Amino acid sequence: MRISDILSTKGSAVVTIRPDDTVRELVAALAEHNVGALVVSADGRTVAGIVSERDVARGLHADPHLLDAPVERIMTADVHTRVLHDSIEDLMVLMTERRIRHVPVVSDHGALAGIVSIGDVVKNRIGQLEFEKRQLEGYISGTA
Repeated sequence: MRISDILSTKGSAVVTIRPDDTVRELVAALAEHNVGALVVSADGRTVAGIVSERDVARGLHADPHLLDAPVERIMTADVHTRVLHDSIEDLMVLMTERRIRHVPVVSDHGALAGIVSIGDVVKNRIGQLEFEKRQLEGYISGTA
């Protein structure tokens, strides 16, 4: 299975925010779109960073006046991305080893192509296991 398989099911829409938008605007966008992270992008196509609810919580703990600061102040600029043809197994290793929950997906040319969350990966894996279970049950019962 490839990352493109997950995106073909969930869609490739990505909510982005500009680096100079405020943390207040970020919080509003996270709530409006019911997501845990946004890709930071000046043009909606390139990845400048990623920012999550955790970044907001940690930033507010350090500075209660952070809401009017630019997103670039709390974003992660060293973003780990993957491409559409990478395997889901590779993605799971990255997420586990780096302890990250959201990975932007880019095309071979570097353009933003989607985002995959740990929830998307778990949902995909459960679907695979359910399919394998049905196949095995069919084999055992002789209906497959």
